[in-house]
Amino acid sequence: MISERLWDILADSFLKILIPGITVTIPLTVISFTLAIVIAVVTALIQFAQIKVLKQIARFYVWVIRGTPLLVQLFIVFYGLPGIGIVLSPFPAAVIVFSLNEGAYASETIRAALESVPRGQMEAGYCVGMSYLQIMRRIVLPQAFRTAFPPLSNSLIGMVKDTSLAANITVAEMFMSTQRIVARTYEPLALYMEVGLIYLMFSTVLTKLQRIGERKLGAYEQQERTAVQMTGVRRMRRRGLGR
Repeated sequence: MISERLWDILADSFLKILIPGITVTIPLTVISFTLAIVIAVVTALIQFAQIKVLKQIARFYVWVIRGTPLLVQLFIVFYGLPGIGIVLSPFPAAVIVFSLNEGAYASETIRAALESVPRGQMEAGYCVGMSYLQIMRRIVLPQAFRTAFPPLSNSLIGMVKDTSLAANITVAEMFMSTQRIVARTYEPLALYMEVGLIYLMFSTVLTKLQRIGERKLGAYEQQERTAVQMTGVRRMRRRGLGR
């Protein structure tokens, strides 16, 4: 049975773990993921556009980032770069690494989504006088993001958990706060289970939001299909009346 002392420790530590989660873990995730999406879109568009030199640079970036551990990347940026005179604070260092890391993975998701859009839609855009950028912005990217939404949402949930690695470069997020409480109370099992529960809470909220987003995108897609069908019916009726 759980002793009264342990209950007191868990009750006392809950807010001490949750508050760094809200004030550090969540901002770290949001900022990093936002920058990662920007990096991913640019990298995916470069590869999709088949610009030879830039494509090779983009592929090299993806190859290096996906081929090395996230923890090693954190150590290189925070502990390694000071050796050549580049010193970063823990939080910015974590943002840079998480953004570059997630950007590489997300770029492959977005690239695959871009390639899933039928080429005929680009040709149709050119036929009505659109430029390449207009076609990408109005036709290709909206469809690609609908396809990429579920895997990108999963990546966001994964990033929430990966931020625990930032404790290794002294970012005072909730896992590091837990480690400090463990060092003081000598109750690792209960406290690590407690922080795991808080991570689970965050992930559950994001999962619910993901499902809401998927339902809304599905409804929007259905509306678009209905609009297209109605347009086709109207055209057929007009042709029939014209005859």
